[in-house]
Amino acid sequence: MTKLVITILILMVAALAASAGFVYSGVYNVGADMPHGHLIGRLLSTTSRASVQRRATDIDVPELSDDSLRLAGANDFKAMCAGCHGAPGQEPQAIGRGLNPAPPDLAVSAARMTPAELFWVTKHGIRMTGMPAWGATHDDDALWPVVAFMTTLPQLDADGYTTLLKKADGIGHHATDEGAAVSDEKPAHDHSTHDH
Repeated sequence: MTKLVITILILMVAALAASAGFVYSGVYNVGADMPHGHLIGRLLSTTSRASVQRRATDIDVPELSDDSLRLAGANDFKAMCAGCHGAPGQEPQAIGRGLNPAPPDLAVSAARMTPAELFWVTKHGIRMTGMPAWGATHDDDALWPVVAFMTTLPQLDADGYTTLLKKADGIGHHATDEGAAVSDEKPAHDHSTHDH
C-alpha cells in the first residue's frame, strides 16, 4: 500500500510540474488571431453553455411578446450587439471580426437558448470572449427589451430588420438616429462607421 501511495504522489507532483512548465513556457499561443484547438474549444463551449443554463434557471422572465418592448429593444440591439454579432443582412463590424472566439450569430443563439439564458448572458457577459457584462451599465429594465428583440431574430431577414428599425425610430434606451447610446458624456471613439 505504501508503494501505491508513493507512486500516486510522484505522479501528482509530475503532473503539477508538467502543468506549471506548460503554463510558464509561453508555448501556448494566446493571440486572438489563433483559434483554440478542437479540444479546448469544445471544453470552453460546453463549460460556458452548462454554466449559463445553471445560472439562468431561477430568472423570472417577464412577458416579452409585447411589440412595444421588442421595438424598444431594436435600437438597443443595434447599439449594443450588432457591432460584434452582426444583424440580419449585416456582417459584424471590425471589432466583432477580431474577437476569438468569434461572437455567435444571435439569430442562432436566440433559437436554441431560453429568454432567461439570453438575459443572463446579456447581463453578466462571458469571460474571455469579449462579451461584456451589460448589467454593469444597464439595469434589468433596460436589458429585457434587448432580449425581447433577440427572440424575434430567428424570424427576421435583412428587410424585416430594416423595417423594424424604422418602426422603432426614437424608441428605446439607445434611441438615436445612428443607434448610439444616449449620454451626457462625450462618446468614445466610434468604430461602427469604419474599419481600421
